[in-house]
Amino acid sequence: MGTKETIFAYVGSYAEPEGSGVYACRFDADTGSLTLVNEIGNLKNPTFLDVDVQRLTVYALGEEQNADGSKYGIAVSFDMDRNTGALTQRNKAVTTPAPTCHLVLDKSRQVLMVSSYHGGMIGMNPLLPDGSIGHVSDVRRHEGRSVLPVQSQARAHSVTVDPNNRFAVVCDLGLDKLFLYRLDLEAQRFVWHGEVSTAPGAGPRHFVFHPEGFHAYVINELNATITAYSYDEYQGRLRELQTVSTLPEGYEGPNACADIHISPDGRFLYGSNRGHDSIVVYRIDSVTGRLEYIEHVSTLGEHPRNFALSPDGRFVLIANRDTNNIVTFRRDAESGRLTAAGTQFEVSKPVCIKFAVLGGNG
Repeated sequence: MGTKETIFAYVGSYAEPEGSGVYACRFDADTGSLTLVNEIGNLKNPTFLDVDVQRLTVYALGEEQNADGSKYGIAVSFDMDRNTGALTQRNKAVTTPAPTCHLVLDKSRQVLMVSSYHGGMIGMNPLLPDGSIGHVSDVRRHEGRSVLPVQSQARAHSVTVDPNNRFAVVCDLGLDKLFLYRLDLEAQRFVWHGEVSTAPGAGPRHFVFHPEGFHAYVINELNATITAYSYDEYQGRLRELQTVSTLPEGYEGPNACADIHISPDGRFLYGSNRGHDSIVVYRIDSVTGRLEYIEHVSTLGEHPRNFALSPDGRFVLIANRDTNNIVTFRRDAESGRLTAAGTQFEVSKPVCIKFAVLGGNG
């Protein structure tokens, strides 16, 4: 008879090498609480993570310096202890010639892809059979600018792989564009496929595909909106459907959007506001993909740069970077609404939360 599955949560953060930057936690699926297992140091700003459960490997960003003081990106692999969730560093590799802000694996776990906001570029590294990171195989730099001062250059912010693992969408905040690349996994490279422009000054940041694959959504950091698209999975084409605000009517304060996620059942969409410090909740029309507003919920902290839904969708964990806390909310599956669960995890400058579900032994 099998034992109950174990769930771990891994947290990336802004950190100096002399302090801890990556945190391994056990996740309680009944209460939504986190318990620290171990923490990893010796890394500069391991802000974003991804997980390969099959290989028991966690990947993190990092940055290092050349002799002239210029910074470059690295990626680090960690062995995950199946029983405790604790991490041990395996290897590291250079990714791009500029610091990075986002990391993701393709769905077949053949390559690792990073985005560099400061360098306006994306990079790809192959993953070796044991999960180690190989030498960088492709780097693509975007060129241009858009209308706002922060958009004086390309600013690639994320790579998101489509459900069929054929195409990837790159959000470029500096160019107000979504770039589509075909993933050539055999050659370990990006192949340019097309592009879609957002509204001038929108600043596309993070992107998410609907689980059924026919719709997709981008959260725009600079103008506080979410744009819905229809997606042709065969042609790799996006068509704009709707744009909605992430802010309540009448709010005039500063704000910058950050993260976006869809519930596992595909019925609800969530986006984070930094400034208003809230999560906006929308219902997704199952036929049209359009969004219907439900509520705003305070994140009970400041600067919610990232958040994550638990694997079963019952909880949302929100990483408030500037108040050094991860706050757990219960999620009602029927209404999509969030309610504070009464549990918080204190951690320095959290930026990313990723879950790993391990099946029971026996």
